[in-house]
Amino acid sequence: MGTLYVVGTPIGNLGDMTYRAVETLQAVDFICAEDTRVTMKLLNHFDIKKTVIAYHEHNEDAVGGSICDRIEAGENAAIVTDAGMPCISDPGERLVRRCYDRGIEVRVVPGPAACISALAVSGLDTSRFSFEGFLSVTKKQRLPHLAKAAKEENTLIFYEAPHKLTATLNDMLEYFGDRRISLCRELTKIHEEVMRTTISGAVEYYKENKPRGEYVLVIEGAQETPEDKSETIEDAVKQVKTLVEKGMRGADACRSIAKATGFSKSELYAKLLEEEQ
Repeated sequence: MGTLYVVGTPIGNLGDMTYRAVETLQAVDFICAEDTRVTMKLLNHFDIKKTVIAYHEHNEDAVGGSICDRIEAGENAAIVTDAGMPCISDPGERLVRRCYDRGIEVRVVPGPAACISALAVSGLDTSRFSFEGFLSVTKKQRLPHLAKAAKEENTLIFYEAPHKLTATLNDMLEYFGDRRISLCRELTKIHEEVMRTTISGAVEYYKENKPRGEYVLVIEGAQETPEDKSETIEDAVKQVKTLVEKGMRGADACRSIAKATGFSKSELYAKLLEEEQ
């Protein structure tokens, strides 16, 4: 029986590759990569010559079983992602789960992670945080996610692509209010930038400046106030109406806001119908 090694890779600067990561990739029998072209650049830089297998969200079901078969037969494998730690907002998590289900040992070789790196330089509270990953582009999932996260008092961390940044900031301003935010762009790369501002300030900035590079958004958590503690059903129904105005069905909106507020779906739906009469 072999072992699966979860190997962290640099998030931008190849100088961040650890000795142990290089040694592990040199020692395993094969490597599973999100994008083989990206991984080959890394391997060539460190003169590592290994078989690389594509493993990503579009083929995980087709190849996951065969990867486990090879490990069970005695081969050692490593899984890497294009940048940072595999399995964090990454299909590698399903390969790890598949290995555990089949009794295969999994070991970690830690490396940089964009979310933790951004949190460290954000200037915001780092004692407690919530990693939220990427927001869905589907309103039915995206808006309830924001509604629930808006109640979270921990510092929030999101990933976002440049072409979706403006829309995301506008949605965050609507759901979170005008909080402090650090926008961390291209961390460890030549054009690394950390902009500390407010959500409204970021919205205005990107009206005049085109977003470039991959972003990590670090946002201060909700501030608990007496009003928060005594949120009324009327307040909750207003949130339901906002989701409905954005195209969500009334029943689905009530279900989503019920999870975020503590009111039941049925009482929210009844109140919604009452106000619509």
